[in-house]
Amino acid sequence: MSFFNKVFASIGIGAATVDTKLEKSSFQAGETAKGVVEITGGSTSQTIDSIYLTLYTTYIRESDDKKYTDYAPIQKVQISEPFTIGENEKKEFPFSFTIPYETPITYGNTRVWVATGLDIKNAVDPKDKDYIEILPNHLINAVLQSVQDLGFRIRKVECEQAPRRFRGRYPFIQEFEFVPVNGQYQRSLDEIELMFINQSEEQAEVLIEVDRRARGLGGFLAEALEMDESMVEMTIRSSDLPQLPSRLKETIEKFV
Repeated sequence: MSFFNKVFASIGIGAATVDTKLEKSSFQAGETAKGVVEITGGSTSQTIDSIYLTLYTTYIRESDDKKYTDYAPIQKVQISEPFTIGENEKKEFPFSFTIPYETPITYGNTRVWVATGLDIKNAVDPKDKDYIEILPNHLINAVLQSVQDLGFRIRKVECEQAPRRFRGRYPFIQEFEFVPVNGQYQRSLDEIELMFINQSEEQAEVLIEVDRRARGLGGFLAEALEMDESMVEMTIRSSDLPQLPSRLKETIEKFV
């Protein structure tokens, strides 16, 4: 009977199961996520080489002029050494890991989740999947709020395949698209787009793309050739926050 239990366990029938329990479901990038992984043995004992947690996100990838929703790992953490789980035995493994600053905000269709896996040789690896919410930290939130205070509204937030020049550790970059809804920019700008790179707790590089509104024949030609778009890069530090609205306004007005 034990032999058949091992055979069944190798294909996932009567095998050990895994359940990850996070202390909470909402986090800011840079925050520490804590929880416990519960392992329950199946109908036979099994040797587990490791328990690993992988943080994933979705992003939009383009290929042959078509868009696809893909996913990418952000971080992988091993939280155990090899161990044996007995028949119907229960074990708990506490864990903690820091959510990278590059983790996208879960706005719009962007999703972020923690995938838990058990590494078992010659067997189907049991898995668990837990979706979490990622909120902007104080620095990113201040930038987004300052743009809105200048008379812009968020139209779309999308995690997309990063252009080659901005592709670093990850294949994606998150883009925040704003449109002017009131104030001085309604007649001069179509939209502005913000992207954040090289983030840390105290600073972030902000890429701002300004899309000017077409004016006359020359403007329409420029728009057709995408010559109406300009990009500038700013470094924002926590110490800059009191002057942030005026810095952003000064930067945007250079392209109006």
